Amino acid sequence: MRRAAVVVALLAGLLLTASPPASATGRGPVGWAAGTTGGAGGPTWTVHTRAELKEALAVTGPKTIRVVGDINGHEAEDGSLLGEQDYAPGYDLAKYMSCFGEDGAGWSDTRHDYCKQQRQLRQTGSNKEKARIQLTVPSDTTLVGVGDRARLLGVFLTVNTGTNIVIRNLHLEAPVDHFTTWSPGDGTRGSWNARFDALTVITGKHIWIDHCTFTDGRFPDREAPLGFHGERVGRHDGLLDIEDGSDFVTVSDSRFTDHDKAILIGSGDGRGDRDRGHLKVTLIRNLFTDIVQRAPRVRFGQVHVVNNVYRGRSTPLYALGVGVESALFSERNVFRHRGGTPALAVADYGGEHFRDTGSWFNGRPAGLNAVAGALGLDDEVGWDPAEVYDYPVLTSPSAVERHVLRHAGAGRAKEGRPHE
Repeated sequence: MRRAAVVVALLAGLLLTASPPASATGRGPVGWAAGTTGGAGGPTWTVHTRAELKEALAVTGPKTIRVVGDINGHEAEDGSLLGEQDYAPGYDLAKYMSCFGEDGAGWSDTRHDYCKQQRQLRQTGSNKEKARIQLTVPSDTTLVGVGDRARLLGVFLTVNTGTNIVIRNLHLEAPVDHFTTWSPGDGTRGSWNARFDALTVITGKHIWIDHCTFTDGRFPDREAPLGFHGERVGRHDGLLDIEDGSDFVTVSDSRFTDHDKAILIGSGDGRGDRDRGHLKVTLIRNLFTDIVQRAPRVRFGQVHVVNNVYRGRSTPLYALGVGVESALFSERNVFRHRGGTPALAVADYGGEHFRDTGSWFNGRPAGLNAVAGALGLDDEVGWDPAEVYDYPVLTSPSAVERHVLRHAGAGRAKEGRPHE
């Protein structure tokens, strides 16, 4: 009896600390985040609400947090959902826009008698929204969805100086910024700048993001109100930003869909003091569908992009953005875009180096090194991932597409490593 009790206890412990059987895989991360274990060995919390998730995240020490069903970032203590008017009663987007003039050229507190008030309401409302929807994942944590319907809706999920973190099997719907900012001097005609990402990693190290789905979900940009110049108001920022000296990150088997700015790696052109020598990131076997740009855009980082699939119906600006001092190594990625050319795959944003090996565009060799060369980029990135870490590589476009379309995204994890 005693032996049986011990066996039962051991099995119970395994069930508590493991990811849910329906979504678990036995493998760990490959690439830069190899060795990341998250909350393995610690207790398990199962959460159903924002309040429960916030409480579990505040627990110190290693832990696994299992998310069941939908958790909404705007959920109040009484279970109701907060909206724009709860954060800033009296705020009105149309009034806010009118204070810039018809063409959005410049703000004036005196353009209308309500402009100063609208400016103040936008600022206070934005801060209150951030305080509500931001949830921070601490060190030594595994945050994992149960089954195929675990969703974080409108949650601004962040890692802030955390290390050894695993985020798996979650649908992450990007937050709508109710108080997005119009910046007249951004670009040639001005631009909207929303504040919140679905997930932001700030000075995080040893982070594994696996089998997640990132999307605008219920609030696509095409349904946003009309803003200046007949264009839609920008209510979303990025899906995933990795910045401020973050390091040793792997993003694997995930989906990024129906969004403008997908993944930004690096804080800014002038932030080399924070980012130089860091931002080591691997993107492997991910699916990008109807993404306009930044898949990823890289500054300073030593980034490996391998066996990803890019597909779209609308015309993208670019997939791989080569920024200042970046060392982006692209390997055997698949690009599918009817009527497009390989020029859609690479864009120069102040970088100097880019290397691709073996990628395909519409089923044929993409020749991305020639595309990059025409932009003034050379292929001396200064590193080869194969000399740094071991990783599996699918070597035909059919094998890459077959695996990624079948396995990428929340609810699709499967035991084993990819093979042809």
